[in-house]
Amino acid sequence: MEHTREDPVDLAAALARARSSQHPDPDTPAGPAVRAWPGPSRPIPEAGPGDLDLRALLRLSLAASDDSGRLRPTPSAGALHPVDTELVVGAGCSLPPGRYGYDPLRHRVHRLGRQPDGTPPGVTAELSVTARRTASHYGHRAWPLLLLDTGHAAASLHLAACASGAGEPDVRLDASPLATVRIPPPGPQTPAHRPDGAPHPQPPPIAPTPEELLARRSTPPPLPGTPPPDVLRAVLAAAAQSGGDDLRWCAAVGAPRPGLVEPTADGTALRRLATGEARPTLAAWAAGQAWIADAGAVLLAHGCPDDADAPHIRRAHLRAGFAVHLAHVTARRHGLAARPIGSWQRADLGAALGATPGRDWVVHGLALGTRHADEENTT
Repeated sequence: MEHTREDPVDLAAALARARSSQHPDPDTPAGPAVRAWPGPSRPIPEAGPGDLDLRALLRLSLAASDDSGRLRPTPSAGALHPVDTELVVGAGCSLPPGRYGYDPLRHRVHRLGRQPDGTPPGVTAELSVTARRTASHYGHRAWPLLLLDTGHAAASLHLAACASGAGEPDVRLDASPLATVRIPPPGPQTPAHRPDGAPHPQPPPIAPTPEELLARRSTPPPLPGTPPPDVLRAVLAAAAQSGGDDLRWCAAVGAPRPGLVEPTADGTALRRLATGEARPTLAAWAAGQAWIADAGAVLLAHGCPDDADAPHIRRAHLRAGFAVHLAHVTARRHGLAARPIGSWQRADLGAALGATPGRDWVVHGLALGTRHADEENTT
């Protein structure tokens, strides 16, 4: 079950089944943790003056930091990491021009061939997935998670480019394969032309430091403590600014005024979307993860109606993963604990709020708490 250039499944049918109450079958073997790239592996050389440092870029975004391969800067459902990365390298990089397969466990590359004619300076990371890795545990619930994971990986590359002083990245989240991230070398650049009219993801207001990116991890539950309103607004704003037009954003909060809040149109304040305690319902919808009922807040991306076609489904889930990743880094910068929540069943938020059923589903989530990052257990 390896994704290369085209979807091997009917995404609309796969999403409908993933949203149902059907439980996955018992686990199956996940297979190799890295695609079997042909040829010998080779180290990534040190960057010369003015070159894009691919060794640092990939260390900050995709590389595993332990022998098991579980600990990486990019979160993944079940720590299964299905995203595969091919690098199309042009001039101005620490690798010679060509096409390479990246091995995140060994932080090495395999040369696959020449770069295409017209390859621009810098590197283009092409992201696809090996579906078997995620399906081994999540079964029929895998495809939304695969798309969310790919969005997280694209965001991780985007942030690594910002942290490493590279040129402005060009992120495309409905490409073939699933997503591409083009990163120019350092120095003045001509803004990339977007013939599809798609907006560029907004860079963070303050570029993250390499230390921030290497330290980010999904905090294990529990995540108690309601974030202050100004911090929650900042996290929601980070998500909304990079989530595209297919998604809306809100957050479930607890006492003293439990309910759902969402950002105002200008993003400068929060307004009340609904009153009443929503977190126990979210816990039931999120594969019965009871700890969510006690989280300080739960940020939600919602949209993607029943009649969405395959491009809409891909776009909404890729954008949700990308935006939640940026929201996660924003939350950590404000001292919050945070954990993405990707698996949702029967999570028809619109219907729960009295709107037409099937039009407004939970796509992704981020649990938040005020527990200090020093208390986090990353083992």
